[in-house]
Amino acid sequence: MDPIASATPSPPPLRQNERAPEFRARSTQGDIALSDYRGRWLLFFSHPADFTPVCTSEFIAFAQARPRFEALGCALLALSVDGLYSHLAWIRDIHERFGVTIDFPILEDPSMAIAQGYGMLAADAADSSTARVTYVIDPDGIIRAMTWYPMSVGRSVDELLRLVAALQASDRQGASTPEGWQPGERMLEPVAVDASTALDIEPAADETWYYRWRRP
Repeated sequence: MDPIASATPSPPPLRQNERAPEFRARSTQGDIALSDYRGRWLLFFSHPADFTPVCTSEFIAFAQARPRFEALGCALLALSVDGLYSHLAWIRDIHERFGVTIDFPILEDPSMAIAQGYGMLAADAADSSTARVTYVIDPDGIIRAMTWYPMSVGRSVDELLRLVAALQASDRQGASTPEGWQPGERMLEPVAVDASTALDIEPAADETWYYRWRRP
């Protein structure tokens, strides 16, 4: 198995608007390649180990929120650097202890080839603790956003749902979303990039030429 054939041992972290590196690896739902998700949105999130408290809380929250992601046309894909049988034992324990079924796939990455290929780990990293990244990947395989959390702080699933919805709305409308935007709320017009356009703008009382609301 060669998750990222072209990856260097320790490439720099990926950036927004770069293509997500292809991989193929075993998961709790069979062999999976990143290209399997082409044509739909994907939330790809990584973990440094199984049976850890913060990651367990996140898995439960992601499983409970999966219908909300599916309503956005967004699939969930997890990665943990432990092996497949450890993953199976973990999700079985979550089901038995908390009554929650983890029904999205979890990739194994015991060699940390995927984590290293995505730049999650520094070349001199003493452990896998920095493998705490979430990537929002669009239907064309482009990384549109990412968040990076320490081991001691849990991710906000509600914020990730909002982020996916905001990216989709911005693409559809050709507009931007303001702070705290929620689906159905008003959006902002793109800022003018030439002098003649900026001088011709007549903003409303609660606006200025670079801060204008999208009209219905």
